[in-house]
Amino acid sequence: MPLLPERLLTLGLKLPGEWTESGAGRRAEKLFTVRVDVWGEGAVLLALATYADAWLTLDLRERPQPEVAAENAPRLATALKRISELTGSETDPGDPTRHARPTAEGFGDLLAEGAEYDDSWGTFEVPGRWKRLMALVPGSAEGQDHESSTEHPVRYARVRRGRRVLGFLWASVGDAAAGYEPRNAAGDAAFAAGVPWLPRLRSLRARGFGAPEALEELLGDREDGPEASAVESTALEAASLDALEELSGRF
Repeated sequence: MPLLPERLLTLGLKLPGEWTESGAGRRAEKLFTVRVDVWGEGAVLLALATYADAWLTLDLRERPQPEVAAENAPRLATALKRISELTGSETDPGDPTRHARPTAEGFGDLLAEGAEYDDSWGTFEVPGRWKRLMALVPGSAEGQDHESSTEHPVRYARVRRGRRVLGFLWASVGDAAAGYEPRNAAGDAAFAAGVPWLPRLRSLRARGFGAPEALEELLGDREDGPEASAVESTALEAASLDALEELSGRF
């Protein structure tokens, strides 16, 4: 008897998890997503997606990391095998992505086959994160925000909720660029945490503050409420915005 005649039921889950690098544990609030589609006639499709490059022999900037893959890829292969056993079905790896080629055991060896794109992190992920973040910020930003990119070193402050780092508020030391970088491992909360700080940067710019001065003005500032975030009172330095983007995307 059909479970849901002529209907499709979809269940989606975001799963936290951990991977290791040189024996050190790293945690992400969205390491995997699972989607289960159940058709009324009884057919079921389970799709697993991962949001880390810990399983790859090259990271997303084409730098070799065979040791990282050796630590983590066997765990992914074991998980896929166990899922296949529990569901009584074979693993269909699906089509290649912009980052790697899926296989029934995990992912292909990029050291042997090469990467699909040069710097897929900078090409796809960084612009995608910025677009998602700006879609959450109220009001029009045209002509009001600081520049969003710079070739100069940057100063930055961690944005926290309690002890958890959600992102990084930053400003260039050499031009008018400033912004917020969400910490990927913090998941959706990282993007939400940036929403109140970008308008504050925008407001300070309208009042004549340069990028470094605007960051200095926000150090130690905090929101109200149980889900509020706060900017640390001490600023750190990164050699470039590129280095900060990598930090925010990796750990």
